[in-house]
Amino acid sequence: MLLFVIGILFFLWLQPLHGFAEWKSWVARPAVTAALALFFAALLAHIWVGLRDVLLDYARPAALRQALLWLVALGLCVGAVCMADLLLMQQV
Repeated sequence: MLLFVIGILFFLWLQPLHGFAEWKSWVARPAVTAALALFFAALLAHIWVGLRDVLLDYARPAALRQALLWLVALGLCVGAVCMADLLLMQQV
């Protein structure tokens, strides 16, 4: 993920995008869309592992821990669906 962020920052430093139309055409490229999808999938997995570990370590009542894990999972799934929807809308 760090290499992706560095690569994007380097690209934007070399070729700055000015305006919504340029951003939209850049994101609509299949390679950029695929790279963004992989980045956000890795980011959501990273968030899940981190929050799961924190909840398993510090949420003491088992029922509370289970409820919080389900809420985190639901929130991450909603985030994944929203991101997929945004990336797919760029392809139209």
